[in-house]
Amino acid sequence: MATLAAHGIAAGLPGGFEGRIFKRRGNGLEVPFAVGHFATFGLPTEVGDFGGGAVHLMGDTDVFASLFEYGPDSLGTKLFAHPAMPRALTTGDFRPHVLRRGLAGQSGSQWFFTEAGRPFTLYVVLGSHARRSLLVPKANELLGGLTVSSTVQPARTGATWN
Repeated sequence: MATLAAHGIAAGLPGGFEGRIFKRRGNGLEVPFAVGHFATFGLPTEVGDFGGGAVHLMGDTDVFASLFEYGPDSLGTKLFAHPAMPRALTTGDFRPHVLRRGLAGQSGSQWFFTEAGRPFTLYVVLGSHARRSLLVPKANELLGGLTVSSTVQPARTGATWN
């Protein structure tokens, strides 16, 4: 199992997954926070925070996940009240209408939470809603290997693993 870590997020990547953890370049108007992208298919160089530019490449046996950090002003708000990242999603957690951009056959799940004093959303896309009983265990295996620390460590060189 390959492991990658950056910006206080660590991911033990199950077989067949690749990923990257990064911060977008700041534009001077907003402070960038950590983003993690994980997928069972080749991630293109340019991917939107929630999979734009990638999810259309998914096959019906693929999984994509985005772990997106929000700023400290989100702490304590009702949206981020759940005290931990979900670790065991169910097939009932996935719906086609949850997708940010609906793609035929796919389904998604989105969770807002606070972990280690940091607010996040987890957005997971399945390549096939019809095959979700086979794909949800893949997503859960990934979630079981994700950790968030309250102390942000500097990024390691080469934080992308294939």
